[in-house]
Amino acid sequence: MELIDQPFAKLGDGFIWLLQPVFASLQRTGFTEAYVRAMARLGVFKIIAEPDKRINGRATCLWQEAKRRGIEMFEVRPLGRPVEWFFAKWQRRLRTFDGLPRPLGRMSKAMTWMDNKAVMKKKFIAAGIPVARGGSAFTLRRALDLFHEIQAQGGNAIVKPGVGSRSRHTFIHLTTDAELTRAFLSAKQLCPWVMIEEELRGMVHRATLIGKKCVATMRREPAFVTGDGISTVKHLVMVENKKPGRQGPVFHEIPFDTEAESELARQKLTWESVPHTQQTVILGLKVGRGGGGSTTDTTPVTHPENIALFEKIAETLDDPLVGIDVIIEDISRPWHEQQPCGVIECNSCPFIDLHHFPLVGEVQNAAGALWDIIFPVQSPAPTNQ
Repeated sequence: MELIDQPFAKLGDGFIWLLQPVFASLQRTGFTEAYVRAMARLGVFKIIAEPDKRINGRATCLWQEAKRRGIEMFEVRPLGRPVEWFFAKWQRRLRTFDGLPRPLGRMSKAMTWMDNKAVMKKKFIAAGIPVARGGSAFTLRRALDLFHEIQAQGGNAIVKPGVGSRSRHTFIHLTTDAELTRAFLSAKQLCPWVMIEEELRGMVHRATLIGKKCVATMRREPAFVTGDGISTVKHLVMVENKKPGRQGPVFHEIPFDTEAESELARQKLTWESVPHTQQTVILGLKVGRGGGGSTTDTTPVTHPENIALFEKIAETLDDPLVGIDVIIEDISRPWHEQQPCGVIECNSCPFIDLHHFPLVGEVQNAAGALWDIIFPVQSPAPTNQ
């Protein structure tokens, strides 16, 4: 459908871009709020004045920070269904937004391609921003060609859908044509275009840029434990799972499942192996918190040259709000000293709650930084709470 309607979508995006000042003016007059409240009286919309369990963590953090600042925020649910449509009011100023608010004014043109991994890769290569080798494939033949090119340069491959996915249908450590084929067909269930890329070295790090400034960074880790030279892998996992932070609702226990056993086998380990001191033992493929993944705040140790890279990306996108995912071994060292490393994707509506609920490290008030640029005249709240 995207292929068919792409020419029409571009026309529509251009039309909306031209009319954005008009939409912004309507927001300031309160016309939208009056319309919503009228529809609520007719039962078409439901207005939610307090956050409940039906909203995600991103919206919850934003809402709680709004209340601390005296910003009135409410959600509008068409026919009672949550669709992340919010209103915010402060000192007679009104904003309406989907997901997360952005400053008034014209939308960045990068919003039309920021979340598309294939387009992002081409734009970033042109701008001199590091990315993984590889490309986008519509057919299995093209996917295998890209895979063989990566292998010829001595690398393993990963496969993921070209747009979105949140780690679903994503496969790593691919070394054979059969593995590549299975991964390609699975990823294609989510998107017709599939990314075939070189497997970079290190863990996924998220940098959140607000107002084109890096406000927080975080390492997003798959399920893992660190050896002490004495304990078995099984014992290390049992100790890790007893930590209070893993008892929900944000983080969960590391599962003893077939995926963990497969990862152990890849590392030539078993549950009864005793990893040496400081040895990292990976027990999962994905960084999701629900599958035993964890997060560590890295904001205080991020190297200035890495911050400069992230802010260059924000300038390239010309957008005031972006989440950047980069794979790098040590974020406290300059990125150009660690190869291969690179940006794997950008997010136009990042989950800022990642910085509010780290498993390890300090909380970074990303929601507060965002409200600072939405209602900039107000006195900013503390950045760490």
